[in-house]
Amino acid sequence: MQLASEQMLPVSQDLAWKALNDTEVLKESIPGCESITATGENTYDVALTAAIGPVKAKFRGKMRLADIDAPNSYVIHFEGQGGAAGHGKGQATVRLEAVGPQQTRLLYSADAQVGGKIAQVGSRLVDMAAQKMAAEFFGAFNAHLALRYAGGQAASIDQTPGATAQAPIAAAAQGSLWARLGAWLAGLFR
Repeated sequence: MQLASEQMLPVSQDLAWKALNDTEVLKESIPGCESITATGENTYDVALTAAIGPVKAKFRGKMRLADIDAPNSYVIHFEGQGGAAGHGKGQATVRLEAVGPQQTRLLYSADAQVGGKIAQVGSRLVDMAAQKMAAEFFGAFNAHLALRYAGGQAASIDQTPGATAQAPIAAAAQGSLWARLGAWLAGLFR
């Protein structure tokens, strides 16, 4: 499976790089992610639940960052096991380009191989699930960027228990369409 695209991020390149290396932001942005735990320098254990067609499973895996050129690019190597559902491994190249003082283009390309029941689902369903997960990730990621860095400045975020999901929606309304959509989706699942 191969996947490549680009996204516009509503922050400077330095802030985009910082967010891409913040495990809490990534955990909250990756659909179904339960944990991202650092196990060494640029290595992480990841746990997530994913559904690909009729196959839904918990995946446990490892992620390693390589070829790091801060704040421009890196390569992510990943592998994971989902028990009887199957396994996957691959790599993704992520590159950032400054477009303006408060806008960054993120370009990515990923190449992954899957096996087990996941592979039996068919490449079309696997590709559709990967595209859906990418869209959900960038929606949530842009919402986090809009919340944390409104206008490039650190935004205050209400961390009080019981804070409504309307706060992220209102803050993201000033951001891109992806940010507004991501905030809306995140509000549905809180």
